[in-house]
Amino acid sequence: MQCVTAVDPTWLAELGPMFFSIKEDYQSRVLKRKKERQEVSEMERDLQELNDHQQRMKKLEEERFKRSRRGRIATPGLQGAPSTLLLTPLHLGL
Repeated sequence: MQCVTAVDPTWLAELGPMFFSIKEDYQSRVLKRKKERQEVSEMERDLQELNDHQQRMKKLEEERFKRSRRGRIATPGLQGAPSTLLLTPLHLGL
């Protein structure tokens, strides 16, 4: 070892991880895998809840659409029809 060079710290920070790594011990690898599995299961559960919520909202929207298509027909002059009773001068106080 007769040749010595200086190492620029910015170069080491950028390219160092390509050449050097810190080896994890067995326990830290096991904990890391366990944590990853928990995160995956939480994401799957959240996705399932979101899908269930979207299906419920879709059903509600379909029911509202069906109900709106079965709406009442307003007939002017028909006695007892709710739409004509509200518009008569007697009910308006005129």
